[in-house]
Amino acid sequence: MEYMWAPWRLEFILGEKPEHCVLCQKPSENDDETNLILYRGELNFVILNKFPYNPGHLMVAPFRHVASLEGMTDEELHEHFRLVRRSTRALRDVIKPSGFNVGINIGQPAGAGIADHTHTHIVPRWSGDTNFMPVISDTKVLPEGLVSTYCKLKGLI
Repeated sequence: MEYMWAPWRLEFILGEKPEHCVLCQKPSENDDETNLILYRGELNFVILNKFPYNPGHLMVAPFRHVASLEGMTDEELHEHFRLVRRSTRALRDVIKPSGFNVGINIGQPAGAGIADHTHTHIVPRWSGDTNFMPVISDTKVLPEGLVSTYCKLKGLI
């Protein structure tokens, strides 16, 4: 069995949770660069994950606060997965991963950190991206900062 270690995410897991939904608040602030929003569609947006598993870890979310896929309209759902496809294409072109993990955690028992607002994770993967650093020293080496990744991807999704 292979494990994907991300101990730096403990800050998110143990940190104080906001009263509001971050996936509703960030787009409403209209400060896309600060909030790492890469693209706004009509019904969904693409945002860099502030606590990434790997560089380029994106999330696609509807603007509307909806807790499950079955709660999304057909229009929201179709645009959502078109943005997932566009995002993987942009990541493949810009940061050249060997593969992706694409997933949706619906509900807290399924691992959703933001359980009431459906979103899809797109995690770029490279052969050997789990190495001794996270396992031995509880440290993940990210070769690029979020702002640099944002600048590379902005306008490509």
